[in-house]
Amino acid sequence: MAKAKTIFMCNNCGYESAKWLGKCPACNEWNSLVEEKIQKTNDLIIDRDENKKANKPMSLNSVIGKESFRTSTGFEELDRVLGGGIVKGSLILVGGEPGIGKSTLILQLCDKINGNGKVLYVSGEESAEQIKLRADRLNINNDDIMFLAETDIDVIQASIIELNPKLVIIDSIQTMYSDEITSAAGTVSQVREITARIMKLCKCNNITTIIIGHVTKEGNIAGPRVLEHMVDTVLYLEGERYFSYRILRSVKNRFGSTNEVGMFEMVNEGMVEISNPSTILISERDDNPPGSTIIATMEGTRPLLIELQALTSTTVFGLPRRTANGFDYNRLTLLMAVLEKKANMNLSNQDIYLNVVSGIKVSEPACDLGVILSVASSYKNLSIPKDLVAIGEVGLTGEVRSVNFIEKRIKEVEKLGFKTCIIPESNKKLLKEKFKLDIIGVKNINEAMQTLKIK
Repeated sequence: MAKAKTIFMCNNCGYESAKWLGKCPACNEWNSLVEEKIQKTNDLIIDRDENKKANKPMSLNSVIGKESFRTSTGFEELDRVLGGGIVKGSLILVGGEPGIGKSTLILQLCDKINGNGKVLYVSGEESAEQIKLRADRLNINNDDIMFLAETDIDVIQASIIELNPKLVIIDSIQTMYSDEITSAAGTVSQVREITARIMKLCKCNNITTIIIGHVTKEGNIAGPRVLEHMVDTVLYLEGERYFSYRILRSVKNRFGSTNEVGMFEMVNEGMVEISNPSTILISERDDNPPGSTIIATMEGTRPLLIELQALTSTTVFGLPRRTANGFDYNRLTLLMAVLEKKANMNLSNQDIYLNVVSGIKVSEPACDLGVILSVASSYKNLSIPKDLVAIGEVGLTGEVRSVNFIEKRIKEVEKLGFKTCIIPESNKKLLKEKFKLDIIGVKNINEAMQTLKIK
């Protein structure tokens, strides 16, 4: 097969060059030139003519939706994230850090997915023996799972057409290559070309395909950003490598909502679903030490109760230290400035450490009040009641601002047996339902601390 001619094009301004340059001569951007394949003009004209003859306008009411073609994955949490199951013929991209559990989750999916037909697992990174060892560890013994250790897209495409499986797994997209592109596997042009061919094969033959992708240091899927636009669904598996809990988050979903998340726990037998994560995340909170507060945060449309722990200690050096694990560092320093200014709490000589228990990362503003109360509790060495949950966003003037999904959060708090919930006064006025627990509305952080007697 003749190799296609390639050029190098700037991602920033579109400048074209016959060879790679470190700096674009037109816009002076560094490392912006990527390799592009040149298609023949005659081929483009033929494809354009064929498309004109094949595609004809049709009534939208005559088109049958694909909701009835959903297939259960065997995981309720995964089905929730996907919008009710996998849509037949869809293309799904799964990303996550190395060792987070992507291949483990997908291999379990291959074993549990319903429907008749074979499953083809294509791996460019691991051998059949390695996959078999993982399958034995996960107690997977399924004759319908077929394995192919290959990186050439032409061989993979021929195998898919011959086998005609119900599900294809590509692990990972950065290891695949095409002879038509002269660059190495994993480059921008290779990843885009391979994804385009897989998408065309997937759509034409109505085969569901799951692509596993590597991530960069910034946490984004490696390769061109257009890769995420080409697929139907983009899922990210998140969590600390040294903690057992994982969150499966939908970034893009053409067949469902992007507001849902799935909770899993990594154990020796693989990924285990967590149907009620709040009880697990606060299960080890037996005593009531100073600096510990329970908050109600939202992951998608699901409320989670998470424990925050703060520790203050007199600094040894002249510059106090601020450390946050699972919480935004800049947000922590901002809240400490509010606490000093509006609550007259001298923290200039205190090292402050904040930890979100169980390795979960929280980022929404509704956690602000919990952070403020945790730090104040540790500084004053006074405990916050064990049966209390704090919810609220804190502004720069010390006011406690309203948050969304307040009734969902309170229902979760009430279901787990907590007796008191501190929320913004503006949210309390708009509550329509009646709750059995004691709901306290506060306007600012001083009211919240006076209520808990830690001011």
